[in-house]
Amino acid sequence: MEYQGIKDWEGLLDPLDDHLRLHILSYGHFVEAAYRSFDFDVASPGYATCRYEEDSMLARCGLGKSGYKVARNLYATSAICIPRWMKRVPNLVSPRSSWIGYVAVCDDVEEISRLGCRNVVIAYRGTATLSEWLENLRATLTCLPDDMAPADCTGPLMVQSGLLSLYTSSYECCQSLRDSIQEEMHKILEMFSNDKEPLSITITGHSLGAALAILTAYDITTQFRHAPPVTVVSFGGPRVGNHHFRSQLEANGTKILRIVNSDDPVTKVPGFVFDDVAVSGAGMPRWLRKWVEDTRYAYAEVGKELRLSSKDCPEINGSGNVATCHDLKTYLHLINNFVSSNCPLRATAKRVIKMEQSKTTASAPV
Repeated sequence: MEYQGIKDWEGLLDPLDDHLRLHILSYGHFVEAAYRSFDFDVASPGYATCRYEEDSMLARCGLGKSGYKVARNLYATSAICIPRWMKRVPNLVSPRSSWIGYVAVCDDVEEISRLGCRNVVIAYRGTATLSEWLENLRATLTCLPDDMAPADCTGPLMVQSGLLSLYTSSYECCQSLRDSIQEEMHKILEMFSNDKEPLSITITGHSLGAALAILTAYDITTQFRHAPPVTVVSFGGPRVGNHHFRSQLEANGTKILRIVNSDDPVTKVPGFVFDDVAVSGAGMPRWLRKWVEDTRYAYAEVGKELRLSSKDCPEINGSGNVATCHDLKTYLHLINNFVSSNCPLRATAKRVIKMEQSKTTASAPV
């Protein structure tokens, strides 16, 4: 459970614990499966849907021996209506609702024994359709609706407008992502209520999916009074909400591990961040404090951060473009090779060890 963040990953991130490394990579592979399963071909009749059946999806994505089975497909709906002229352009075709990820439940006895619990994974892909890109551009903060905000919250809970839209919007026969999550959680909690193994929920995603993972975790821990432990493992995610939203996440006991590439600009948007001192108003003029509280662009970082850098990796540093720095494969490569902040990558660590060994040999008495 320490790898799930029960102690906020204390002593495990720098240097990166090898068992935690494998733990993080395993969730990255669930996100990879979401990408591989998505139909990106705009000319395909199945564009923006899942390419595989639920019972074969993980196996076809190389996770057949993971011990998990897909329980539900998830769809996100945009509230933005695409202009008619854009619909005439083939490459700009964009459905209102798109397959965004899945819920998988661990049912393997050995894996449950290894984890010490029956884990439920919710995995989200990143931005793929025009509608989702347009929602990403709606970067101002907006208040959560009354049915998502607890009555005892200390201030207005605000999240990115486009993100909230993708999470709560529905369209014709497609229910909202939020309703799908709540329906599936009710079902899972009831199904395993008498199980001897405790439940845990891990929500993971990349880019837009990372932001959706945090919002989903907040919603589950707020709406389900006796929810099992909820952990988020996010890769290259943008900011999600304001400091009141962060405070509520912490009060709910949600554990969040954000993996960040310092060379990835997506992790530095939207808006801007005030540190805790600035937000509290210490040493800040009253008018500026008021402006900070009223602005729709003052975000707050959440959870614990594992900071990596593609500049430390010679295989990646040569390309240096935004797409490469943000790519999930880049994140998984960096995680697989990261050692510590003082010795960023394994190749560097090997060179340091050799240098230390050479010094020891040279200084040894003859």
